Parts: sequence; C-alpha cells; structure tokens
Amino acid sequence: MILLYLDPGIGSAIIQAIIAGTIGVFYTIKLYGARIKSLFKRKKDEPNKN
Repeated sequence: MILLYLDPGIGSAIIQAIIAGTIGVFYTIKLYGARIKSLFKRKKDEPNKN
C-alpha cells in the first residue's frame, strides 16, 4: 500500500479546480449554446417547398 502525504493546501487547490472547471463549462455553454441550438432549430424564413 502506498501512502501519500497530502499537504493541507491540497484541499483548497482541489476545490479551486472544481469551481474553475464548473465555471468554465457554464461559460462555454453560454458562448456556444446559441450556435448549438441554431443547428437543431427549423428556419422559419424558408417557405415550404411542396
């Protein structure tokens, strides 16, 4: 069994990384969310070609 020494500051570093990753995901969704939604929406400007 390998025992690792965990520095007292490692807990705050892990929490900071989790928070930063979460904020990064939400920011990316905010930036590209409209583009992704537009790929799946129908365009209302085009007339029916029946």
